[in-house]
Amino acid sequence: MGRRRSVDRDALLDAAETVVRRDGAARLTLEAVAAEAGISKASVLYDCGSKSGLIAAIVERRMAEGAARMRALEVECGGGADACVRSRIALAAEDDPNIDREVIMSICGAMAADAALAEPIRAEIGRLIAEIRARSSQPRGAMLAFLAVEGLQSMERFDIHRFDPRDRRALLADIERLAAQDPGGWPHHDHAPARAEAEPQDALRPDGAGDGQGDA
Repeated sequence: MGRRRSVDRDALLDAAETVVRRDGAARLTLEAVAAEAGISKASVLYDCGSKSGLIAAIVERRMAEGAARMRALEVECGGGADACVRSRIALAAEDDPNIDREVIMSICGAMAADAALAEPIRAEIGRLIAEIRARSSQPRGAMLAFLAVEGLQSMERFDIHRFDPRDRRALLADIERLAAQDPGGWPHHDHAPARAEAEPQDALRPDGAGDGQGDA
């Protein structure tokens, strides 16, 4: 029989997130997590292998929780063609940008040092984009809405800008309306716009200039 884990995986990840919230991302060490969880550092190493493995486990759990909540929101939204993008907007509406900012920043810092940690996020974003394109009644409008809500949350998570809660709700309502629109009449950029025809040079000169008929 294989060796049993010394601590429940969720309890270990909870301990890691507690360390980040309380002490900051710079203090996230295997020793600190072990002390918070009440286990040995060897037990943390056995479960996660390394600090990168620990952060990867946090990322994977958060992605799984978000995906599960989106599936539940799809049902609450009534299903249908636009359920995927509408559930993503509804998930953003539930999000409090002040919650877990330290944990998110810690994850971002770790991804800057180890690009492999972003793989679960890349995979999930790729899945969402493919699903929105395949299932939406207006795929281009839905994609614009998806990009808008991702941009909104990125500004909040990196503390670049935060909207008043009332304005935020209104923006999300506007984004949801955008998802159902067909932007087919909007300008395309598949090719450069035609250049305006050059005006004849004579048309740009004062009367009589350059025609040899100026005042004697």
